[in-house]
Amino acid sequence: MTTSRRVLVVGSGGREHAIAWKLVQDGAEVLCAPGNAGTAAIAENVSVSATDIPALVELARSRGVDLTVVGPEAPLVAGLVDAFRAAGLRAFGPTAAAAQLEGSKIFCKQILHRGDVPTAMFREFRSAAQAREYLEAREDAPVVVKADGLAAGKGVFVCADRAEALEAVATLAGDPQFTAAAKGILIEERLDGIEVSVLAITDGRTIVTLPPLQDHKAAHDGDTGPNTGGMGAYCPTPFVDAELLADIEARILVPTVHAMRRSKVPFHGVLYAGLMLTSQGPKVLEFNARFGDPECEALLVRLESSLLELLDATVDRTLDAVAQPRWRDEASVTVVMAAEGYPGSVERGRRITGLAAAAAVPGVQVFHAATTFGDAAEAAEKPVLADGGRVLAVTALGPSLARAKLQAYTAVKEIRWPGAWCRKDISDKGLRQERALLAAAGDATEPASAQEAAS
Repeated sequence: MTTSRRVLVVGSGGREHAIAWKLVQDGAEVLCAPGNAGTAAIAENVSVSATDIPALVELARSRGVDLTVVGPEAPLVAGLVDAFRAAGLRAFGPTAAAAQLEGSKIFCKQILHRGDVPTAMFREFRSAAQAREYLEAREDAPVVVKADGLAAGKGVFVCADRAEALEAVATLAGDPQFTAAAKGILIEERLDGIEVSVLAITDGRTIVTLPPLQDHKAAHDGDTGPNTGGMGAYCPTPFVDAELLADIEARILVPTVHAMRRSKVPFHGVLYAGLMLTSQGPKVLEFNARFGDPECEALLVRLESSLLELLDATVDRTLDAVAQPRWRDEASVTVVMAAEGYPGSVERGRRITGLAAAAAVPGVQVFHAATTFGDAAEAAEKPVLADGGRVLAVTALGPSLARAKLQAYTAVKEIRWPGAWCRKDISDKGLRQERALLAAAGDATEPASAQEAAS
């Protein structure tokens, strides 16, 4: 009798639930540390923090874990993969040095410069005072202000003028949540165009590019409001065709991987390129060193072939020997349901209802992003409680983008808790682009409108 592979997934969000879900489909026995109420239904949750590296090493060793998959960026930047390697354990993800591609925006810019990778012009500063002095001395123009370090997706400020930029610098200098991240500050030109995401899996030499997506970072409809960790995503995006994807591989992904290797920090894992499609071509906004969230959910529901095989080959540096992944023809849409107050402070512990009804909608997977169980000794099942800002990632497959959106929002309507909210326009930009492409091609058949899909 063949024993299934034992895989440890580190993290507790929607990305980790999606990874665990796919690995279970691939036949693995999955442990999640610490996991959430959703992962508990398909895997074994272990009460170990994603940032407690010594405890995670001991967990993997004591439970005979074959492979560890690191979801969030913080443990990667803190050196989890390095610690696992030192202990003789296999872990998927970049080393701490390579994870600086996400952990330090200044380091990222330096790599892009060495690789001649197209990106925005920038200046770096080591104090808020220096950044203020620069802004006050230059002409009034749109800029982007970024904290150098990790800030949970909230350390980027897109500013229309000098006043907004100075306010952003003041926020980075005065808000305790940015104390560590804002030890360095980046100010760069604001790029105009369409923002897309292209992820690739690489073992440092071979690159496997995944289908392009579009994320929704702003909190509210119409891309208004503050930046968040991501309010939804859809895949694939019609803004990136095969020709443009090949160009992104040749001009951005390959040169970045080569620049990392030449800099003695080879990158192994998921290389996530946040791109702006400008009139001069695609340019890098940022790199992440792991699967995005909620992009991971939208990607993995479309993956037909084995995720485990790709992860194994990356760790073993044999990605060139693995067949290209197979993807479902259907489109996917992920809608994030958030708690009242997000991206600011939120109240935890509110009971969620309607999860089973949502999961029963055809094509839908409800990935838990911040949930836990409540105490209810008298109940047949423990209640599921909201336990953070982005609580659920409702993900749907459909034969068209419009149908996937319809199914996702149909499921969203089944789920309730006090204060729950979501954006109503996830994938609308893609739907409009599809209509524009059809019109340009003279095709009278249009996809369902965004309004119809949301109704």
